Amino acid sequence: MEHDPAQAASAAEWAGWALDDHQLASLATFADWLIDEAIPAGGLGPNEAERVWVRHVADSLTFAAGWITQPTEVLDVGTGVGLPGIPLAILWPDSRVMLLDRGGRRTRLLERVVRILDLPNVIVTRRDVDDVSGQFDGVVFRGSVPAKRTPEVARRLLAPGGTSVVGLSRRSEPPQSADQIINDAGALGLDASLASVPDYVLDGPAWLLVMRRQSP
Repeated sequence: MEHDPAQAASAAEWAGWALDDHQLASLATFADWLIDEAIPAGGLGPNEAERVWVRHVADSLTFAAGWITQPTEVLDVGTGVGLPGIPLAILWPDSRVMLLDRGGRRTRLLERVVRILDLPNVIVTRRDVDDVSGQFDGVVFRGSVPAKRTPEVARRLLAPGGTSVVGLSRRSEPPQSADQIINDAGALGLDASLASVPDYVLDGPAWLLVMRRQSP
């Protein structure tokens, strides 16, 4: 599979970040692992190999648009095979990234790829999000929780001043429920807004929901 690091670099740049050669090499190793191990294990669909870079690696990096400085601790809810958490952990080596998933097979896969990539800033946790306590200054969701429920989960898990980013849609227009979700977030004390990822960054339009918990 031909590597496409330029796609990852473009996504990171759009989000306000830069990738060095070492980080691009780590992302290439991760992309290869997704193709060689995650897809055969059922962690991604069988037809995803041809678009691993743009649909999964680069897409994950767009989530970094929610921060202008590296967050201290990020929780990736329902990470699956490490998306978006592992690309973010590579981008932010000084951030502690918790990959949360309730599936034993997926967490075993994650433990293996974390060893392959030698990511000391990553911890893999097998647990349901409803059983997680604590406060994080970053929480990310990539299709793991129904969008309408994300404000409630984010409010519970975000520290004051923390930010949550949700992968909301890959369609040309945001979902019709977006306004209601933003209103629900506001009622919970979260400042919420939509971010539109341009077509040229990925393989089509994408929408992110950014929610920030107000500081006291």
